[in-house]
Formats: sequence, structure tokens, C-alpha cells
Amino acid sequence: MATDKAVAADKYRSFLHEEGQNFEWRHGGPPIYDSVNKVFEEGRTKEWPKGSLEEVVQNAVKSWEMELSHKTRIQDFRTINPEKFKLIVNGKEGLSGEETLKLGSYNALLKSSMPEEFKYYKAEEESFESSHDAFRSAFPRGFAWEVISVYSGPPVVTFKFRHWGYFEGPFKGHAPTGEMVQFYGLAVMKVDESLRAEDVEVYYDPAELFAGLLKRSDISDSANISAPSGHGCPFHN
Repeated sequence: MATDKAVAADKYRSFLHEEGQNFEWRHGGPPIYDSVNKVFEEGRTKEWPKGSLEEVVQNAVKSWEMELSHKTRIQDFRTINPEKFKLIVNGKEGLSGEETLKLGSYNALLKSSMPEEFKYYKAEEESFESSHDAFRSAFPRGFAWEVISVYSGPPVVTFKFRHWGYFEGPFKGHAPTGEMVQFYGLAVMKVDESLRAEDVEVYYDPAELFAGLLKRSDISDSANISAPSGHGCPFHN
């Protein structure tokens, strides 16, 4: 039954189900990650030993992304220290936990100070919902994420990551190619004694992502395929 499936534990993410907790979920209940987990397991380049630092970091980031995409109240987050949290992307001004939650993962990661005519994606014109709809359409099976290397452990964790998915649906009028789209990045994450994130700095080149998404010319509205109606977030890592 769907109910049983929905309450099943996810082996890569914590805090999806906690007894006695009354979390406020964006879509009425905890998300299901079966599709993107399959993309992850079939496409990962590393399979880290259980309990290793690399696996701990990988699952911690997956859990943080889950909370950011699906919980609506910052006080329900278990993966960050809400009072101290700051997200810094490519050296730009840091975002607080509340600011990051309001923008959503896509808009937080894709904000740009480039001139309008050179922007691949205009985060300031997108809402949380519209940004997720756009990438959910492009990556209907999800956008997987893995840790490639961990260079230092707590309290300051430095690691390299890879993000990938299959461009199988339209993106902002651009026709899908069916090809893998991926990018690599580096992150520095300061954590407290409970391994909750306080400062997260992410460095990557957005052009790596958009090179795959904008490869084909615009398609007409009549040829555009509607975004899937499911509530899963393709940035599910």
C-alpha cells in the first residue's frame, strides 16, 4: 500500500520519521526517494563503507537537502543550527537559514550577480515552487548527489561532490536531450558537536549545469511537455 511505502525509512536520509514529532511538511507528508535513490545507486562512482566519514558526510548533506526542500518551518530542522546557519555560494553574501528556506535550494544555489543579458537562470524572478517545477520537469527521475572525496573531518568538513541526472523533460522551453547532465563542486561545512551545520560554503560552476540544459533550441509551447505532478524534488541528492 502507498501508506506503508510512505512511512518506510530511507537508508540515505535521517529525520524523515521521528516518533512524537509534529513536523510541518510542504506537501502534507514525508517525501519518497525511491526514484532518485535508483539513479544514485546505478550512477554513483563511489560506494563508501558503512560508517565511514565519507558516508556520514554524504548522508548528512542528503538529509539537509531533504529538510530544506520538504519542511516548511526552520524549527523543525535537525541538520542545521538555525541560530548560526549561513549558506555562502561562490563567495557571495551568506544566506541565513530562514532566507535559504524561503528561496529554496535551486534559487539559493543559482543566484547570480551577472548582468541580466548573461544570466542562464534568473533566480530573483522565481519562487520556491516555480524553481522546483522547472527542474522537476527537466529531471523527472531526480537529480542525484554523491560525495567524491572528503579532505577534512569535523568540525570543519571539506569535501568534493558530484550532482547528476538525466535531462528527460523540457527545461524553460528547451527540449530534452535524454543525456546525463552533471557538475562537480567543492564545499566547506562547519558543524557543531552534534554535527549540525553552522556555516556551509559551496563553490561550483553553474555553466557546467546549464551547458547540458540549454543544448537544444527553444521548443514551442504546443510541443512543451507538462511537468510531472509528483511532489518529489529532483535536487534530492
